[in-house]
Amino acid sequence: MDSKKIQTFLRNVMANNNREWFHAHKAEYDAARDEWERGVGQALERIVAFDPEVGTQTVKDCTYRFYRDTRFSADKSPYKNHFGAYINAKGKKALRGGYYIHMEPGACLLAVGNYWLPTNILTACRNEIMANTDEWLKCVERADFKRYFLSDANSENPFWGETKGTASSGFGLEKLKTCPSGFPKDWEHVQWLRLKDYCAWHSVAEDFYEGDAWLDQMEHIFRAAKPMMDFMNAVIDDYE
Repeated sequence: MDSKKIQTFLRNVMANNNREWFHAHKAEYDAARDEWERGVGQALERIVAFDPEVGTQTVKDCTYRFYRDTRFSADKSPYKNHFGAYINAKGKKALRGGYYIHMEPGACLLAVGNYWLPTNILTACRNEIMANTDEWLKCVERADFKRYFLSDANSENPFWGETKGTASSGFGLEKLKTCPSGFPKDWEHVQWLRLKDYCAWHSVAEDFYEGDAWLDQMEHIFRAAKPMMDFMNAVIDDYE
């Protein structure tokens, strides 16, 4: 993938986020979008090899509009400053976990998991962790999972939260300050119940997507997360 072409276009959008500039540079957008979609197609092909369930998805199913919905936002900039793709067996709006790739100047990343879950499903996932703790720990204590998603963890801050915006990896976009209601506060693995989502992410360098070598690294990272997602999806799929 020619990520330099895409990054150059995105930087220009960030400096000129208005319709007049965009219309005058529509050809550059088309070229950047086509290059991004080519990369997404390569990523999809790689992921299908170890997760055949996503094989029903196409590149168009996985990518997002570049135009922002500004109806409920104070920021009225009409265009995004990134390209993203979410590869999920049940589509971009599904509750089950999937694979996300993101290109943005200075903020490129790979992510997996569930970004938002209704309370009843989140409670079911927490119950599953308690009922099958050993199986869960095998998923999240794997050396490769910890290397890619918990590299910034420490005893005071085991998940992303206080280090928001500075950590290079993390598990959980939001977490409760205390144990969720109805669960034992003294349970030895209570930190896994405090998470309000089961999303893991790994920041990558701005030149990560250049060429084709990134596909190997992406595959390693996503494979490391698949057991965790399979654990959660087994619960979530009962509700979809």
